[in-house]
Amino acid sequence: MPTKITITEQNYLKAIYHLAQPHVQVSTNALAQALQVKASTATDMLKKLEQKAWLHYIPYKGFNLTAKGNKQALLIIRRHRLWEYFLVKKLAINWDAVHALAEELEHIDSPLLVDKLAKYLNNPEYDPHGDPIPNANGILPKTNRQYLSSVTTPQKLNIEAVANDSAECLQMFTALGLHIGKPIKVLQIFYFDKSYQVQVNTNIVIISQLMAQQILVTPII
Repeated sequence: MPTKITITEQNYLKAIYHLAQPHVQVSTNALAQALQVKASTATDMLKKLEQKAWLHYIPYKGFNLTAKGNKQALLIIRRHRLWEYFLVKKLAINWDAVHALAEELEHIDSPLLVDKLAKYLNNPEYDPHGDPIPNANGILPKTNRQYLSSVTTPQKLNIEAVANDSAECLQMFTALGLHIGKPIKVLQIFYFDKSYQVQVNTNIVIISQLMAQQILVTPII
């Protein structure tokens, strides 16, 4: 019989997964800050998650997910991203307004529903923000992306994803005329403030360092 998981436990596993990328131990304080709870509250929950074999926890040192916990976190993320895709593509809700809705819907832990949803959507590999959607086995599609902020020379790039799905970030992304899956051309890098002069179609825009740290790209060869 599968281990029953509460909504709070789901939130913890997903937060730990995101904090642990790429493959590092997470501190209790970092987790508490991310979830906006007291460190003592986080510690109590970590002990419960360890009892269910979802993570390895070493008091005062840190913790990481077990294979079981990692898969569970990815299945939660799968539900979240499928619902985002559904809300944007099928209900025409703006992509900067779906995150909070998907946060609620991701807790419907029904494999039958998720399977039907995925098939209805034709098994998309990426959500509307360009994030990869784990498959039914909790495996992510392989990607070869880099942050725009790591680009050091003028070149043509394809925009693959926005790492920050907050409404504020997505609204700025849209205001700059950027689009997932569309090409841009880096014309110049201003090392004074590490901003980027970029050509988007026929328009020239300046992308700040902070924004460049949120945009994932691949080179166009």
